[in-house]
Amino acid sequence: MSSLDTVSTVSTDSTINTPGQNDVQSEVAKFDDLNLKDSLLRGIYSMGYSMPSEIQRKAIRPMMEGRDIIAQAQSGTGKTATFLIGSLQQVDVELYRPQVIILCPNHELAQQIYYNYECLSQYMRLRSALLIGGTSVDENIKAIDKGAQFIVGTPGRVYDMMKRYVLKTDKLKCFVIDEADEMLDRGFKDQLYEIVQFIPSKCQMAIFSATMPQSALELTQQFMNPDATQILVQPEHVTLDGIKQYYLGVDNDNWKFDTLCELYERLQINQTIIFVNSRRKAEAIKEKLEERNFTVALIYGEMKQMERDRIMRSFRVGESRVMIATDVIARGIDVQQVSVVINYDIPRQCETYIHRIGRTGRYGRKGVAINFVTVKEVSQIEKLQRFYDTKIECLPNNLNDIM
Repeated sequence: MSSLDTVSTVSTDSTINTPGQNDVQSEVAKFDDLNLKDSLLRGIYSMGYSMPSEIQRKAIRPMMEGRDIIAQAQSGTGKTATFLIGSLQQVDVELYRPQVIILCPNHELAQQIYYNYECLSQYMRLRSALLIGGTSVDENIKAIDKGAQFIVGTPGRVYDMMKRYVLKTDKLKCFVIDEADEMLDRGFKDQLYEIVQFIPSKCQMAIFSATMPQSALELTQQFMNPDATQILVQPEHVTLDGIKQYYLGVDNDNWKFDTLCELYERLQINQTIIFVNSRRKAEAIKEKLEERNFTVALIYGEMKQMERDRIMRSFRVGESRVMIATDVIARGIDVQQVSVVINYDIPRQCETYIHRIGRTGRYGRKGVAINFVTVKEVSQIEKLQRFYDTKIECLPNNLNDIM
């Protein structure tokens, strides 16, 4: 890891490997080909993984070899397992000091990553800590002092532990930033740079995200090696083949709710996430749906963490079929039963769209995304189609055709 004054040029091919002097070796065909620790391999197969996904074939080897890496992968394609496997392979089980830190932007995603870590490492006998706001600082300190080797957390709590000199990084081997485009955005950028000051110069830096705008790439150049392995795709190639995308024209915003109810009457849906752009609108929709006897969950960023955790657990086990959400859960949350995502509001930023609709069609399953579009929002749908070079089709009258 080193500081750079210039930005390296990134190719514009649909799939890019720009590793500098570290050539990406031939892709692995099987997990057995990686020569992983037996205990880690058992964890992989116990999770039901049989063959590595595309991002896993490309990125696990450079990860486990300790190279700096910038990797872009579509939602639901095994990105989390990629950096977990690559970093777990590097952990010295006899050294009870922090060796890996995984950083991500929100509590729900941190918990999701930690759950996957626990599954993959179940035979490795590692010590770990989940560092997120809304949890006990004293418990976090105890977990680290007991010799936590693997850390998953959000920026605020991780930085707090570093400033207290509780989380010592002198033995750190791997530092991973997940959802890098958001982490490097202005909301986290300053805090992220403060955290990086604690990272040893020889530590591996790994950056992962489903979208990687040029602005994020330019920022990474300030704290990564110039020969970092890059696995990137252009925005127009970041698509989700397993997701059918549709738009449904609505005369005006006031008609969207009746359209939603009519859609539910005509469409057999297992579980759904409805995305809106504001907390106030989310609360109003929830109230109206409950008046019509729907069991509805609601989640938004300002909600207390314990309540958010309770709601997510309830939704995961199917106690409610409908989740209304702002973009707090647009990234990284894997609820496998979700078959339909509805954009009640078109997202304000193009990059958010792929994260929202990526909540369905996970790991090769089929999914459906339906966008409610008023006359004022037609230009936004057209913008999304240009940005991703994709086709968002008109919702057909025979809804049985889409499921």
